[in-house]
Amino acid sequence: MSHRYDCGTVKDAQQTGTYTFVFTDIEGSTQMLRALGDDYAEVLREHDAILLAAAEAHGGRSFGSEGDAQHLVFSDATSAVRATVAAQRELADHEWPSDHPVRVRMGLHSGEARPVGDDFGGMTLHHTARIEAAGHGGQVLLSPAARELAHESLPDGVAIRDLGPHQLKDIEGQLHLFQLDIDGLQTDFPSLRTLGTTAAVLPTHLSSFVGRTEVEAVMKLVADARLVTLTGPGGTGKTRLAIRVATEVADRFTDGTYFVGLDALNDPDLLMSEVASVLAIGTGTDPQVDRVIAHLRDKTSLLVLDNLEQIIDAAPDIGRLLQECHDVSVLATRRIPLRLDGEQEFAVPALSFPSVGEAVDPEAARGYEAVRLFVERASAVKRDFSLDEATAPVVIDIVRRLDGLPLAIELAAARLRMLTPSDLRDRLESSLGVLTGGSRDRPERQRTLRGTIEWSHDLLDEPDRRLFARFSVMAGGATFALTEVICGPADDVGRDLFE
Repeated sequence: MSHRYDCGTVKDAQQTGTYTFVFTDIEGSTQMLRALGDDYAEVLREHDAILLAAAEAHGGRSFGSEGDAQHLVFSDATSAVRATVAAQRELADHEWPSDHPVRVRMGLHSGEARPVGDDFGGMTLHHTARIEAAGHGGQVLLSPAARELAHESLPDGVAIRDLGPHQLKDIEGQLHLFQLDIDGLQTDFPSLRTLGTTAAVLPTHLSSFVGRTEVEAVMKLVADARLVTLTGPGGTGKTRLAIRVATEVADRFTDGTYFVGLDALNDPDLLMSEVASVLAIGTGTDPQVDRVIAHLRDKTSLLVLDNLEQIIDAAPDIGRLLQECHDVSVLATRRIPLRLDGEQEFAVPALSFPSVGEAVDPEAARGYEAVRLFVERASAVKRDFSLDEATAPVVIDIVRRLDGLPLAIELAAARLRMLTPSDLRDRLESSLGVLTGGSRDRPERQRTLRGTIEWSHDLLDEPDRRLFARFSVMAGGATFALTEVICGPADDVGRDLFE
């Protein structure tokens, strides 16, 4: 029998009651947008029309959308199931652009919610979003509540499959999940994208992760693009940010998330050997890149390729890997982009700090990432250190002088074993020599700030060093016209200045 709720129709619901929500999302939408360009708008319009027509035909409506995601609400679970079945069948039958079928994952959950104008509020919506995010394109997942209310009145040719208990991100305890099996459509999918079902070979850090409001922005890029490169000069914290992001998104990659550290490599031909080693692929006679591609071809995995500076000539192998392994993503770190098709660059900024002339009391100063990092690292080496009326202005001067660079701040804070904050500030006025003594478990190049700069400088060839030296006289940057005057002529530098 059909289960309905005594809360009026969805369209005129004005009070808290029990509803069934359906959240949807197009799988691989960013790649589709990149491939189709302006034609993607028409694809999205047709997708929306199919979903909205199916919802309205079964008494539901949309109460919001976000990009290619739709949020639908129904007064009962049976109607919601019938609408999703109709939508999936129509999506499968629709004539989409060649090589770009639209595959939509859907999550259903029934529970109490509060109407807020045309929108809804409550934890039920949060649970629905997590259920939807666990699925794959073409898959329909149900919560126990939705399954209980709908299973007696399923459409013909539809069955419910028990997928067992799963741990969803930010939801306490395990949640039993179910799948709609629809005759004529795909019913076998990879493992759900839930916690505890994926391998994560990632390094851990003993010190705390401070700041980085950029984590969510990079997570969004990783969700939308298959190649994301974190760029920036040495010491900006690209590696720490990459590891944090990889940890946060690991549940999306059902076949594993792997960190591949490359700072010790100088031979581009060894990149895939290092990847194979991390993936624990056995030896063989085929070229390493072929063996890595064969291993990853049918897998949904994330590779964190950290520090690609000195083996940039291996970039074509990364491009080939992404072309042949359609569900593999790469999160790379480097000073500059790899310049491969489909790459999304994220320039890692310095940590935030108060601007010059800004009056900041100690409590407000703690709201800035650079200050917070300095205080945490200083407290680790000098237990009685505190940020107060006397020390706050000095600390602010220090992090300003260090431009909010995380490595420099950590090296400076370590010097409080020997120096007062004021002494440290004074020494920073004239020398980088005080910024030494980094942790012994860091790479050699990150134990001093000078070492980090020299390591980067040594990667340049002679024409680039000559150009770098000339450009360095313009400490605040420059327009291209001024660069031509100061750094030229091109024949003398040995480089096309525009390039």
